[in-house]
Amino acid sequence: MKKIKHVVAIVLAVLGIVVILQNTESIETELLFLKLEMPLAILIFLGILIGFVLGVLVSLIFSAKRKRK
Repeated sequence: MKKIKHVVAIVLAVLGIVVILQNTESIETELLFLKLEMPLAILIFLGILIGFVLGVLVSLIFSAKRKRK
């Protein structure tokens, strides 16, 4: 089972690297009152990272509520 997890992790890492290498062009993004210019790969990575962090936080909140009951 550990080997399967390692293989999946390696495949996902390689796919992530491929996405980053294919999206190096710079784009302008408006974020609230800021205009930022950054590579598309960084914007995609930040979006995924924020989504992951929010998912973990929501999961922790719901698990804490279940333990109280």
